[in-house]
Amino acid sequence: MQSQYQNLEIFRLPDDFRGRPGWYVQLWWIVEALLFRPSPQFLYGWRRWLLRQFGASVGRGAIIRPTVRTQFPWKVSIGDHAWIGDDVVLYSLGPIEIGNDVVVSQKTYLCTGSHDPKAIDFTIFSKPIIIEPECWIATDVYVAPGVRIGRGTLVGARSSVFKDLPAGKICMGSPARVIKDRKAGASPVAY
Repeated sequence: MQSQYQNLEIFRLPDDFRGRPGWYVQLWWIVEALLFRPSPQFLYGWRRWLLRQFGASVGRGAIIRPTVRTQFPWKVSIGDHAWIGDDVVLYSLGPIEIGNDVVVSQKTYLCTGSHDPKAIDFTIFSKPIIIEPECWIATDVYVAPGVRIGRGTLVGARSSVFKDLPAGKICMGSPARVIKDRKAGASPVAY
């Protein structure tokens, strides 16, 4: 008989992995489907309020688009004036911390959880993601569990971030790597 790589019949979710009872998780998913996602784009305050009602920490003036998906809002912190774009997934099996003035562009996937590839029972785990203030995570970026992105760093479109990135850099690629410094304090462009 051939040995197995994984046996999903023996998979078990650790106690309190979700951080709330199953009925509460289901309630959030219903609220997200019926009240959050269909809300008109301009109702940013409504979506901030809904997330806060389910335990998220959401800062002043945060712009959260209606198509954002949040697995467990009670594990999410979004800073003042942060922008969370269309079709962003906050897969918050573990904590996600998004700092002030951060842009998380459309279709970005912040993934705090995965499975142990060596464990036959497909053991699930989570590690936090921290995005420090003033970062710009461009479109369609994947951020892996346990990653910290330093203050002011720009991650280029379609990059994959598997390890920490230093502050004040422009990074891109799969895996993302430092390309050059990002200059701070430049004046707005006059049109």
